[in-house]
Amino acid sequence: QVHLVESGGGLAQAGGSLRLSCALSGRTFSGYVMGWFRQAPGKEREFVASIRWSSGLTYYTDSVKGRFTISRDNAKNTMYLQMNRLKPEDTAVYYCAAGTNTNAVLSTGPRYWGQGTQVTVSS
Repeated sequence: QVHLVESGGGLAQAGGSLRLSCALSGRTFSGYVMGWFRQAPGKEREFVASIRWSSGLTYYTDSVKGRFTISRDNAKNTMYLQMNRLKPEDTAVYYCAAGTNTNAVLSTGPRYWGQGTQVTVSS
């Protein structure tokens, strides 16, 4: 069983930065793909970024490339999403997720989800 807890959401101005954290609990995350999704009001949930826990290989959706960085600290069992040059359209609830036997965009459906953290970007 894997448990995920997000934190770090809040209010930022356009052009500003936020860093989200996802604390992980479990025996091991070897073989897992970890990722971030977001859902804005009235829109479907959207893939944002992912990282393969063992190798560190990352993947991003086009709209955040060059602005967001996903990373992990193995010793702390924590995953991060550094968000720079924020835009109002980044406003959403952000969720961390984990899955096995899946691809870079976790298209087969993550096994585990965090509770979500709100990110609001003002213009």
